[in-house]
Amino acid sequence: MTRPNGSVIRGEHREVLRRRLRELGFDEVRFAAVPAGREASLTQWLDQGRQADMHWMERTAEKRMNADQVLAGAQTVIVLGVNYWNGSAERPWTQFHGAQASRAQVPADHATWARYALHEDYHDTIKPGLVAAGRLLEEVGGLSSADYRYYVDTGPVLERGWAARSGLGFRGKNGMLISRQHGNWLFLATILTRLAIAPDDPVRQKPLPVSEAEPAGLLCGKCTRCLTACPTNAFPEPGVVDARRCISYHTIENKGIIPRELRAGIGHRIYGCDVCLEVCPWNRFAQVGRRMLLSVRPDIAGISLAEILGLTPARFAAVFKGTAIKRLKLAGLLRNACIVAANTGAVDLLPALQPLARHESPVVRAHAVWAVQRLAGTKAAALLETARTQEEAAIVLEEYAAG
Repeated sequence: MTRPNGSVIRGEHREVLRRRLRELGFDEVRFAAVPAGREASLTQWLDQGRQADMHWMERTAEKRMNADQVLAGAQTVIVLGVNYWNGSAERPWTQFHGAQASRAQVPADHATWARYALHEDYHDTIKPGLVAAGRLLEEVGGLSSADYRYYVDTGPVLERGWAARSGLGFRGKNGMLISRQHGNWLFLATILTRLAIAPDDPVRQKPLPVSEAEPAGLLCGKCTRCLTACPTNAFPEPGVVDARRCISYHTIENKGIIPRELRAGIGHRIYGCDVCLEVCPWNRFAQVGRRMLLSVRPDIAGISLAEILGLTPARFAAVFKGTAIKRLKLAGLLRNACIVAANTGAVDLLPALQPLARHESPVVRAHAVWAVQRLAGTKAAALLETARTQEEAAIVLEEYAAG
């Protein structure tokens, strides 16, 4: 369906809809037409195995490339952006350029968190805005709840591709959506609907074939700061992120062992990584967001490494309740904290690391062993002697042997 009278929402009526959606808390509202065909931009990335073990990307690939499989008869994708830039004040020690953050910039007893993580879980706080947006579409277009689907970073939708088609921004060489108004700091949500709405123009005026994605770096010029700044060389080519080398993937999505050759590059980053976003020159246009659909948690940045290394399950649940970090679970956070602790060079963290070599999780034990070996050097064998004699897990024994 389009509207009850079969018309397309355009002109003044479209702008009224845009304004009302913005009033719900969305900083950007753009419209894109659903093409009649299959967009195949995801295929090559998957064929090259760059999704690592994110198997859901493979299972949902067809839906991601064909919106009609998500919502039969979909005519429009409404792309919504929520600005999460809070300025630089909340984490002054992480505002660095390039791959290396000096120890003078990052206190040894603190970790660096991805900027988005310093909020209540955006999946939860943005959802009420999407619910209200759905009701608005029912009011404006005479729809039922079966005539639209909304997602915030969870459904089988290529959000960045739709955002580029709608003109919300362009795909940068870092693979992220870059907005000319907000830089790299937008949460994206999408609504697929059977309501026909006149599309907005993309940044590139020349229309692209359905099967092609917007080329990376449309407004990047010769700049390659994001590519050269990546501490683990996760960009095999502009616009392509290899999850197998990406710090964000390994510190959030990877549930197992983080490869040894990547650990030093993780630096102080305990959850996610903003390096390829932070160095982008387009961020100079970013303004602090309205935060109508966000709830800031700056206290997280102040948690010391020693406190994290000593977290109990109950304390973890209490501190990170309502945040995206809770999905990492305690074992994942302790694993990451071990790597960060080793990279700080702070030997006063050894008393907090040593007990983790006997943690119930083999993954935590393995990274704790590596961290103790890094910090204690020739004294590590004595510190780990008891844990070593009790160890049976192959992945932990490998760390002892490698050390």
